Amino acid sequence: MLPFPVAIQPGESPVKQVVFAASKAILAGVMRAGDPFPSVRDISEELKLHPNTVQKVVQELVREGFLVVRPGVGTVVTQGPKAPDDERRRALRDSVEQIVVDARRLGLDCATLVDEVETTWVNVFGAPRRTGTVDGRASAARRPGGRKA
Repeated sequence: MLPFPVAIQPGESPVKQVVFAASKAILAGVMRAGDPFPSVRDISEELKLHPNTVQKVVQELVREGFLVVRPGVGTVVTQGPKAPDDERRRALRDSVEQIVVDARRLGLDCATLVDEVETTWVNVFGAPRRTGTVDGRASAARRPGGRKA
């Protein structure tokens, strides 16, 4: 059994789906630095994916800094990627924009979107909410009148 749950869904790249599930498990602490990562063969057999597809998953996780391949030892989980703050924000911006547009299309307001993000954060990582703050600043959704600082 894999240490991260994933059910391959049609219509999206299996590589993206497995990379997402594995990174989520690493970030949530299900798999910790130094833990062995399942072999290409084990993942391939469990998920019924071609070994070449699973090898792409491992390569992507190595590229993103979640795994390291140690000759004679195998593939192990690392501490995770450590990019500078501005680089991390830039990488996140496109995803956030997509989520904001999707929320607006569904008729949701900013406060509802922020609440959903916070709830999901807690559900995935078990971390307590940082009520009303974003990087130590009050969020627009929580400020009276929703004004920006």
